[in-house]
Amino acid sequence: MDTKTEIRERIEALRAFMKERGLAAFIVPSTDPHSGEYVPGHWESRKWISGFTGSAGTAVITLYNIGGLWTDSRYFLQAEEQLKDTGITLFKERMPETPSIPEWLGSVLPPGSEVGIDGWVNTTEEAISLRTELKSYGLQLTITEDPFAHIWEDRPNLPGSPAHILPLAYAGISASEKIQAIRRHLNQCNADSILVSALDEIAWTLNLRGNDVHCNPVFISYLLITPDEVTLFISPRKLTPEVSAYLSGNGIQTKDYAGIADEITHFTGKSLLVPPETNYALSASIPSSVSVIRTDSPVKYMKAIKNETEIKGFHEAMKRDGVAMVRFLMWLEQAVQSGKETETSIDEKLYGFRSGQDLFQGISFDTIAGYQAHGAIVHYEATPESASTLKPEGLLLLDSGAQYTDGTTDITRTIALGPVSEAQRTDYTLVLKGFIALSKAEFPEGTCGTQLDVLARQFMWKAGINYGHGTGHGVGHFLNVHEGPHQIRMNHIPAPLLPGMTITNEPGIYRAGQYGVRTENTMLIVPSQTTEFGEFYKFEPLTLCPIDKKPIRPDMMTPEEKAWLNAYHRKVYQELAPLLNPEEQKWLEGATAPI
Repeated sequence: MDTKTEIRERIEALRAFMKERGLAAFIVPSTDPHSGEYVPGHWESRKWISGFTGSAGTAVITLYNIGGLWTDSRYFLQAEEQLKDTGITLFKERMPETPSIPEWLGSVLPPGSEVGIDGWVNTTEEAISLRTELKSYGLQLTITEDPFAHIWEDRPNLPGSPAHILPLAYAGISASEKIQAIRRHLNQCNADSILVSALDEIAWTLNLRGNDVHCNPVFISYLLITPDEVTLFISPRKLTPEVSAYLSGNGIQTKDYAGIADEITHFTGKSLLVPPETNYALSASIPSSVSVIRTDSPVKYMKAIKNETEIKGFHEAMKRDGVAMVRFLMWLEQAVQSGKETETSIDEKLYGFRSGQDLFQGISFDTIAGYQAHGAIVHYEATPESASTLKPEGLLLLDSGAQYTDGTTDITRTIALGPVSEAQRTDYTLVLKGFIALSKAEFPEGTCGTQLDVLARQFMWKAGINYGHGTGHGVGHFLNVHEGPHQIRMNHIPAPLLPGMTITNEPGIYRAGQYGVRTENTMLIVPSQTTEFGEFYKFEPLTLCPIDKKPIRPDMMTPEEKAWLNAYHRKVYQELAPLLNPEEQKWLEGATAPI
């Protein structure tokens, strides 16, 4: 049976479930009970029902032989291909002609119809907003049990790998100190307890890591902190004797993961801080006697501002990652001449260079290696079937990263494999100019990423060009490669940029069917100056890797831009050369020579 036929059969199974429960439509998000961006296979229900494999998107199935999938511009090309012949229509988010999910349902369902969601994989905020919007179109929201528990045969089990301790030498602050700090923050919010469901927040708080989510070193759990107790809800099989002793020594008790709903139902505390991303099922379980404070988790902000040990770790991890990248780029220059290398073979080679580095713990996301036209697919992932063979011409977009015990890396380089067109050189230089402008930014205390986003886009906009994804995201410390609350993007994200935060800088241009260009560094926010106008901050590059000079159009670059690039390349050489052999040093000297 082909994949598309399988997808249609799965959709019919969901429709049978819906019919039994009187539902006219069912909404399937990409998330899990912990609002994760990347989720364990057990909760990849949207992927299973639609066949669309991108990390972001929401599927909607109706009883009436129609369905839709909403996703963002990173995945338009991919989704169009994967949804073909499934009966599911692609709806392009943030495009003027695209209706919202409630609006579309209002146009295709009879008035009074019930729309179902699973309360465990939808946040409280989403469920409340959805109920209100559906009501305005004459529709009702119904919370149901998980349909995929009934219709998904051979569904993957919940992951069972053990958690492990992140030594204090890398974490910098003990779990006990972090818990005390969280309690102080709770007092400021007039809350005495907090339910933490975000997996990276739990891992950071407890100085534990795991292997439950692909590329993200977290473990499935909940954490309840009250004035007198700290309880970790986790599957007992994930607790080694060492971890159990460590938790006990820090005054943390454990209970079974499956018992969280019962615990919240019988919660006797006075007040409970429930972050907006908490799933609806748990929020709805809180007794009416409890004062519920719905506000952001303080852990999110505490985790985003790296301590001195974490910052030192980032610097060390970036050096090792830079060495791996230099060795890879040096190898690629020769290997591409053979005409035998593909997008997948170079991914494997890069993995080999990284895995040889100390403290390597795996990749931080699936590598995006897009040659020529594939580079225009923002989140392209090569398969043996789709992988292009590299030729000594054109552009390769390579976005990759690694997890090390002392830091997480995320880097994109667009590489000229040989001659490139004038249009490619122009686009490459426009991206570089925006990248440099943002890298050089200095800004006052209180500035958010939205206010800086235009710096990266300004030169493209003058040329009538734009890109649909954000310009920058936070990066966790041996944690999730995408970390909030701060971002740099066009839509308003109010979280201020503060010293100690890490953030990426990654503008791009994508020409569908032709090529893509993106340049990305991870940066650290540091103090800049204090004047009578207040505190000012700036960015310090963490990533250490040459930026390909071959596709640059020097005539488009200002003296200041060239000076920044030359200074960055001097830093790359100074930091990495002592870690390389003479042949590698010579190659790096050429790659970082002044423009």
